Amino acid sequence: MPKIVAIYGSPRRNGNTATLLKQAVQGAREAGAEVGEFVLRDLKMSPCLEIYKCRENGRCAIQDDFQKLYDAMLDADGMILASPIFFYTVSAHTKILMDRCQSCWVKKYWIDKTPFGRRPLKRKGLFISVGATRGKKLFDGALLTIRYFFDALDMALWRSLLYRGIDFEGDVLKHPAYLEEAYHTGRKFSAALHEAS
Repeated sequence: MPKIVAIYGSPRRNGNTATLLKQAVQGAREAGAEVGEFVLRDLKMSPCLEIYKCRENGRCAIQDDFQKLYDAMLDADGMILASPIFFYTVSAHTKILMDRCQSCWVKKYWIDKTPFGRRPLKRKGLFISVGATRGKKLFDGALLTIRYFFDALDMALWRSLLYRGIDFEGDVLKHPAYLEEAYHTGRKFSAALHEAS
C-alpha cells in the first residue's frame, strides 16, 4: 500500500485547490493508498531563519509543527501538493514549507555530497494549482520552484494539474470536469506509486 502525504497550501480552508486536492485524495484512497493530510494554515510553522544548524545532521533545528510534517514527507512514497498562484508562484504558506526544506537540500547536497542530477528520484510528486488569470506563463514560476522542491525530497514531478481562470471560492465547482480529472489522477497516482515500489 503506497503512502502519500497530501498538503493543502491555500490560505482558504475550502478554496479551489483544497477542493481539487480532496478529490485527488479520495481517488488515491479508493485505489488503495494510505494518505496523510496536512493543512498548512493550521500549522504553527516559522519561516526558515537561515541559522544552518541543519548542517550538522540535515535536520531543521526549529522545533515547531514542521517536524511532524518533515517526518511524514520523508516516510511517504509520494506527495500531492496543492497551492493557488500568488504573483506567479505558490502561496506564502507553501513557500514557508519549501524554505524549511532547505534542511533536506543541505542533507542531500552538502552532507551526503550527492552529485546534482545523479541520484535517481524514486519517489513521485503531484502538483495541483489554480490561477485567476489566463496568462500563458501563469504557472511557469511555480513549476520551476516545485521541481527543485521535489528534487530536495528525492521526488520527481510526476504530473501537474493546472487550471486557469479560477479565483473566487467555489469557482472550481463550475467545472465538474476538473474535479473528475483530479479524482482520476489521484487514482492513477496511487497506481504509479504502487508500481514503483
